[in-house]
Amino acid sequence: MTGAVVHQLEGAEGAFRAIVLDGGPGWMNPPSAAVYGEPVDGCPVRIHSRCLYGEIFESTNCDCRWQLQESLRIIRKHGSGVLVYLDQEGRGAGLFAKAEGYELSQKQGLDTFASYAALGYKADSRSYGDAAALLAQLRLTSVRLLTNNPAKISALEAAGIKAEMCQLVQPDPSRETVRYLAAKEVHGHAILPRPA
Repeated sequence: MTGAVVHQLEGAEGAFRAIVLDGGPGWMNPPSAAVYGEPVDGCPVRIHSRCLYGEIFESTNCDCRWQLQESLRIIRKHGSGVLVYLDQEGRGAGLFAKAEGYELSQKQGLDTFASYAALGYKADSRSYGDAAALLAQLRLTSVRLLTNNPAKISALEAAGIKAEMCQLVQPDPSRETVRYLAAKEVHGHAILPRPA
């Protein structure tokens, strides 16, 4: 990393700061963050990977859009926190791989993890070093991480940032999302039971 650019943005719920890391020439979509209030150690943080289908197309085949919205709600309610946004579509494999995975899943009744394996992709090739670098820019040494993914906790702690997992529980997921959550749980995510 060679540096970062920081500037203000206005939002529907008030102003916040945007931070964009400089990854060098040719890096079109570097890691970025929305910073709300004045975050201090122990504040809520969401590390979120890009999901075109969920965030823009509003697909209910995954829980990405809900996790993003719920995390922002928690951060705003707390009064400060950070949303780190990483361009890691398709669990790091890219949009085309993700589309291939969905297509194979629908043809053969597989979950996306099994589809990725059948297509020769890793189940999850994301990394979170850039997220740790962004949090280090904010001088945070401990966070409450809004996630169900233990790999994010491990990555931050390896970078010297203490992370407490604050799990997100979707109260009323669609049938497609329930299947997706079940597959995530089998592959190591800590999915809490939904409220009755």
